[in-house]
Amino acid sequence: MSAKFFVHHVNDNVGVAVEDIGRGEEVQGWLMDNNTFITIKAVSDIPLGHKIALAPIAAGEKVVKYGESIGRATASIGPGEHVHTHNLKSARW
Repeated sequence: MSAKFFVHHVNDNVGVAVEDIGRGEEVQGWLMDNNTFITIKAVSDIPLGHKIALAPIAAGEKVVKYGESIGRATASIGPGEHVHTHNLKSARW
């Protein structure tokens, strides 16, 4: 199984799809910081370039990518869910 998502930092709670990921698919992700791999089951379709949740993220909790907060969850997000504008309020806007 090759990596279908990358995780940039060990403290990230999301990974980034490097290929389209289909709902129900068990996918492997590459943790770039320490060159390890994790596996998670996607519970929704995740398009190339979009984020997949690696752990539960409560509504209002920080979404972390590159080891930094990129925004806050606007709803509870479960592991394997698609993370995007429908459930993430960007820190930039």
